[in-house]
Amino acid sequence: MQKIPTQEIRPDNLDSRVFNLYEKREKIYTRGVEGFFQRIRLLTGWPLLLGYFLLPWINIDGRQAVLFDLPARQFHILWLTFWPQDFVLLGWLLAIAAFALFFVTTLWGRVWCGYTCPQTVWTAIFMWAEQFAEGERNQRIKLDKVPSILTPRGWNKAGLIKTWKRLLKHSMWLGFAALTGITFIGYFYGIRDLVIDSISWQLPLVAASWVVFFTLATYINAGWMREQVCIYMCPYARFQSVMFDRDTLVISYDESRGEQRGPRRRDADYKKEGLGDCIDCTMCVQVCPTGIDIRDGLQYQCIGCAACIDACDDIMEKMHYPKGLISYTTQNKLAGGSWTWKRPKLIGYGAALLVMTLLFATALWLRVPLNTEVIRDRGVLYQELANGNIENVFTLRIINMDRQAQTFQVSLNGLSDATLLPGNQFDVEAGEIRDVLLRVQAPASALSGSNQLIEFLVESADQRLRSSSESRFLGPQPVPTRGTSP
Repeated sequence: MQKIPTQEIRPDNLDSRVFNLYEKREKIYTRGVEGFFQRIRLLTGWPLLLGYFLLPWINIDGRQAVLFDLPARQFHILWLTFWPQDFVLLGWLLAIAAFALFFVTTLWGRVWCGYTCPQTVWTAIFMWAEQFAEGERNQRIKLDKVPSILTPRGWNKAGLIKTWKRLLKHSMWLGFAALTGITFIGYFYGIRDLVIDSISWQLPLVAASWVVFFTLATYINAGWMREQVCIYMCPYARFQSVMFDRDTLVISYDESRGEQRGPRRRDADYKKEGLGDCIDCTMCVQVCPTGIDIRDGLQYQCIGCAACIDACDDIMEKMHYPKGLISYTTQNKLAGGSWTWKRPKLIGYGAALLVMTLLFATALWLRVPLNTEVIRDRGVLYQELANGNIENVFTLRIINMDRQAQTFQVSLNGLSDATLLPGNQFDVEAGEIRDVLLRVQAPASALSGSNQLIEFLVESADQRLRSSSESRFLGPQPVPTRGTSP
């Protein structure tokens, strides 16, 4: 029998390091950086910002381009209007987004976090405001060490300058956060009405409270918490490792090329000294928004922003060394292998994403902006009229989800010689929900049983919209004819 290897634990071989799970946050002084990947981040971040702030101000057919009208239960997105009955499409969309995230993460790692995540984009704006008001990294470090404006010796001029810079920074933060909060509520309230009601002090307390809430949430998340949102609050950082494999594109430090680290002169023959290409300048650490050292290996705190790549490439260029000491690569490539897309997990995610996208597009293309519901009057099962007809009462609900008013024709299938009273034509405005009380009368001889399936067919005058709904027509039990068993 094979024994499991064991190790004796003694006080002299215990790891004496202590890790505090609730350690106080150390402020990160991020250095500004420029480079190829930072220009790409601008190209991905600006469309998100412009789209977020400008979409509510664009009108399509006389209404806000994107408006989630909760009281009216209508959700206007560009040229389409969705209703609660369309929530199945929302489920499809969320499933597509999830599998798209799985596919992209397996293929390219955390590009979502580094280039398009709103937390990353908004934090970058707040960091720019901080650099504008307080200066670059070294200036901010010195500024934090400046004493307060009032000292035992009297007024401190340096403290006064510090206070002014802090006021400027927080004013910019609060201004941008307020703009974010107002815009977000504008997607639900109507941006023009929101601005007008705010200026005239007629904004309801509920709407004003939500504006304040999202303003403070933006101010705290992007201004104060920053990397803590990505490290501790975002679940994606925790479960991303499930989607990673050895061919996933990640930001990595080439240890075989960089070690041993150490400073040297630009013209020094560092190879003879046993040094690698890494000059240990710590620029990759100083530009990292989450404060990690990428040279320690892949870490869940890395958001894939590639700031360390741009910073390292700039240093390599100044030292006349080849770029790519820190780069986008895969574990297989670092080990001397090659990259391949023929991976079961990647193919599975891609196939599921393709199928769901096609199904969603088909459902959206075949979607009919008309919904009907039929409810039979349960107070009275049926009535026998003087002329021998049987009458049932139904409530027909017609939901016109189209952008235009329609005249609908109602017909009945499954019951011959039936009559609809008071009529079979009804006008329904765009976005209107109309309940119509219908009395259905049919000769008793037309009934095939006491409980008969019928179908209400509702069709627009131009025959573009059509919907149907089933119900039951009740009547007396047919009397068996002579010669037949009951």
